[in-house]
Amino acid sequence: MAAGRCAPSDEQGRFHFTELRPATYRVSVGEAGVSAEVRAGLETHLDLTVPRIGVVRESLTVTPEVFTMPEEIKSSAYTATGSDIFKSAGTFQDVSRYVQTLPGIAIGSNDFRNDIIVRGGSPLENLFIVDNVEVPNINTFANFASAGGTVSILDPTLIQDITLLTGGYPAPYINRTSSVLQITQREGSRERVHGRVNVLFGGAGGSLEGPIKQGKGSWIVSGRRSFLDWFTKDTGIGGVPVLSTFNSKASYDLNAKNRIWLVNFTGVDSIRLGLTDKNRSKLDEEINNFDIRYKGNRSATGFNWQHLFGGRGVGLLGLTHSDAGVNSTVKDVLRSGIPSDVLSVPDIIAGSPLVFRENSREGESTVKYDLTAHAPVFGRVQAGGSQKFFRVRYDAASPLGNDTPYSRVAAISPFALQNTLLTQQQGAYAQATRDLTKRLNLTAGFRVDRYGYVDRTRFSPRVGLSYRVTERLTAYGNYGQYFQQPFLLFLAAFDANRGAIPFRATHYVTGLRYAARSDVRMSVEVFRKTYKDYPVARDLPQLSLANLGDTFNVREILFPLVSGGRGRSQGIEFLVERRGTGKWFATANFSMSSTRHAGLDGVMRSGSFNYERIANLLGGYRLSPKWEIGTRVMYLSGRPYTPYDVALSTAQRRGVYDLTQVNAARLPAYFRLDVRLDRNFTLRGKPALLFLGVQNITNRKNVANYTWNRRTSAVDTNDQLGLFPLVGFEWRL
Repeated sequence: MAAGRCAPSDEQGRFHFTELRPATYRVSVGEAGVSAEVRAGLETHLDLTVPRIGVVRESLTVTPEVFTMPEEIKSSAYTATGSDIFKSAGTFQDVSRYVQTLPGIAIGSNDFRNDIIVRGGSPLENLFIVDNVEVPNINTFANFASAGGTVSILDPTLIQDITLLTGGYPAPYINRTSSVLQITQREGSRERVHGRVNVLFGGAGGSLEGPIKQGKGSWIVSGRRSFLDWFTKDTGIGGVPVLSTFNSKASYDLNAKNRIWLVNFTGVDSIRLGLTDKNRSKLDEEINNFDIRYKGNRSATGFNWQHLFGGRGVGLLGLTHSDAGVNSTVKDVLRSGIPSDVLSVPDIIAGSPLVFRENSREGESTVKYDLTAHAPVFGRVQAGGSQKFFRVRYDAASPLGNDTPYSRVAAISPFALQNTLLTQQQGAYAQATRDLTKRLNLTAGFRVDRYGYVDRTRFSPRVGLSYRVTERLTAYGNYGQYFQQPFLLFLAAFDANRGAIPFRATHYVTGLRYAARSDVRMSVEVFRKTYKDYPVARDLPQLSLANLGDTFNVREILFPLVSGGRGRSQGIEFLVERRGTGKWFATANFSMSSTRHAGLDGVMRSGSFNYERIANLLGGYRLSPKWEIGTRVMYLSGRPYTPYDVALSTAQRRGVYDLTQVNAARLPAYFRLDVRLDRNFTLRGKPALLFLGVQNITNRKNVANYTWNRRTSAVDTNDQLGLFPLVGFEWRL
């Protein structure tokens, strides 16, 4: 896209363009040039090697830097494009599953969920930001007090790029104790109306995009819907998952200095699980012991106004709102007695007791402003603030209590919650980044956050240093404190929980980063997180909320809480990565770590997300202009688990853990190999893509977990997803 801009170079040949909106531009020297992509929040660097001014029209070498990050982000940062996510093997075109391939990241309890486990932290500790909209959860089939689901509500074909920060992130990001996943959706075309149709794992759908007012802006909309229910009413689990998603974005340039954009993403889903005539013969499967009915919806909308203050800085005003609703019931079929041939399935379900119900909504509205400017003494200065308003209506009950396996007594902590909450949260930050010497760069800042519901204020200092040892080698380090209020559902479930306070994680990160070439980098990074004031179960001294979160069954993790937990996670991560537009790309990483947490009893035990070794390999090779192959290899050392007390479990006809061995045993190691083959062609003169993928091509029987079978009074082994074929199609119109 032409901007008609010129910039002189200094005596070292350096030049600088400002006041450019995100787009692809052509940078020219004489008659030669190169295309460069400008993205919000990133400084794009181009190295032009010119032999001498007299022959500049005859020779030009361009080396774009593909790993450039804002200078205030010193460590633990990884980027990817929408194309990386869409074309990667074994990710279902899901942004969260792609993130699971990055250093130090692991899957949660099983392959059917897309939880992100960052450096041993609970998935409840992660922050999602989409086009400057902070979102509690970006996934379908997601409950309150949860950060994962089955698949993202975001259309992968609309994603422009992502940035994942796994530790030591700077002050502008609101407090979360493990990670920040920032997602930018692309703009629509500013030249013509066109679209695409596709069939992917999440369903069938398409998108349409076009210009606004002769290219001054653009719009794009997309929609997807699952289609399994078109072919069957029961996939063997009692029903069929049904989901629909809608994404949209509109951008407009008011003038050269003012730009606005509006985004919305919405997901609606439903499922029924449990006993049917079709699976009645499989009564020994635990899922058939329940009747589960779920309907959910979530959406987020954001309006943003970006203003350029000449060459001095940029301001960003955001007005956002997110909303989610859950309506679900759970009946325990086993408590109605063992079904006989006389009773019909509807009669069995009708006679089963209700063990959990929920019909609740959560809403969050935010006004925030961020300013970035260059000051003579302080260098790059960033400051801002936010005001959040929460409106929550909870209507939930667990009338028979919770048969948590951590309790030797059945049916503890029954509750009936009917409450409407109106509360607020405020935050403000300031930060400066500047060169102390030609090689040493410092970022220092702080946050102040006020949590209205628990009536607490927290101050969070953060500092980072980077030192350029050579032109290719950089050393860096970060320190920061991060606070997080427990989710409102946890706080509201029991009166005692109102006394819980924000828990704290202190991050220490240091490492080395080496740029072997412009498209190849290597890094080694050491980290340590220490936790304080973590919410733990008041009546179950071994149990910390740090070990929970990757579950569809929220009633399992609702109990009286106190802020008495502590923990630590530490480790080392290695990364080798080749990016770019050549014939092949590859990313390999390996992590070693240890995570330990203590409940109210103060005993430090292995954390439930303590994967001591993680290895990932993600790569692809372009065989020809028409054919491309990709692969993904994942290895996880065994996840900790607590064995059952067989005698007590048999006597009480429910699973009860052996509390002398909390997280003392480990599952077998997890290994998975995924492969994908792409075929590019044209259909009626338009580009099309057909791909065939196979997840877990070796059909390895990875263990998800062990559960207690209440009918057989024995331990069942639940396997992860076996060999699973995938076929997809996309046609650009």
